[in-house]
Amino acid sequence: MNTRENGSEQEPVIRDNRKIDPETGQARETVKEKERADQPAPETAPDELSTQLAERTADLQRLQAEYSNYRKRVERDRTLVKEQAVAGVLAELLPVLDDIGRARDHGELTGGFAKVSESLEAATGKLGLSAFGTKGEPFDPMVHEALMHSYSPDVTEPTCTEILQPGYRIGERVLRPARVAVAEPEEPAPGDN
Repeated sequence: MNTRENGSEQEPVIRDNRKIDPETGQARETVKEKERADQPAPETAPDELSTQLAERTADLQRLQAEYSNYRKRVERDRTLVKEQAVAGVLAELLPVLDDIGRARDHGELTGGFAKVSESLEAATGKLGLSAFGTKGEPFDPMVHEALMHSYSPDVTEPTCTEILQPGYRIGERVLRPARVAVAEPEEPAPGDN
């Protein structure tokens, strides 16, 4: 396009904003890059550079430690959630295991039902469920629940004389305490000193 200004002809101004020069195939420098290249690099002292390097290194180490702690916390939480889920499911199965135990005690555990009960007990065992509470063991209020109490000359300490309902645990976690009858040593008569 030709235009006339003040009586003279001027050529139009065409700006090529492409990043690659079509003639050479090289990347063109932008105006900002040219300005930066023309400015001298700021002078920094070597001790200032080493201080900056130490700060960046400390920041990086701190971030790595935070990430490592985060990974450990997530893994610990994941394990805890898994254990709680397994414990919740097994706690719901305890009445079924009690019914199987009562059927076994009464001789009613026969045929196909016996195989099913064995499979269920094996599966809960693989998940870490174990029964506890035996006749004659010392009474421990942390794992036993006393439903009956008596005195006996046959014991020297509080002892479980009957297991009314077995207790269950996963590892060290008690899902249900064993329900027991407890016998204590007979109290001495008031005049026996």
